[in-house]
Amino acid sequence: MWWVVGVVALIVLASTYLTWTATRVERLHRRSAAARDALDGKLDARALAAAALAAKARPALGRYADALDAAARAALESVDGQREATHNDLTRVLRELPLEPDDPELAAIARANRRLSIARQLHSDVVRDARSSRWRPLVRVFGLARRHPEPRYFDIDDPA
Repeated sequence: MWWVVGVVALIVLASTYLTWTATRVERLHRRSAAARDALDGKLDARALAAAALAAKARPALGRYADALDAAARAALESVDGQREATHNDLTRVLRELPLEPDDPELAAIARANRRLSIARQLHSDVVRDARSSRWRPLVRVFGLARRHPEPRYFDIDDPA
């Protein structure tokens, strides 16, 4: 009789742990999606700030204004497969601007770059956690992550 109680207790413990693990995997994937949305928002904010800078400081920027405007518009209009490349191009154009780092024209870009760096780091941390949870043996055996696509890193140059 005691062995029945032990088996039932073992089944309850195993199912509790399995449920906890499934909830953790689900939560990590939701956090990953939310971090990606936040990162997309910061990318768009930086591109908008760059477009505003190109329009506002066109005389001071000279020939760089057209390149900055084109890169900002390409970054704003990019789709998922192109976002990394277009935002890397925008970062490169921003680095080539002939303005001094303490120039007040660049204040909005500097703020957007700092926020983007933080969002990218947060996204990378959450993606790392979600991906590592997918490789745990229990998650793989029971297929707890099969409902979610594998989170991807967003690989861009550090804009800071």
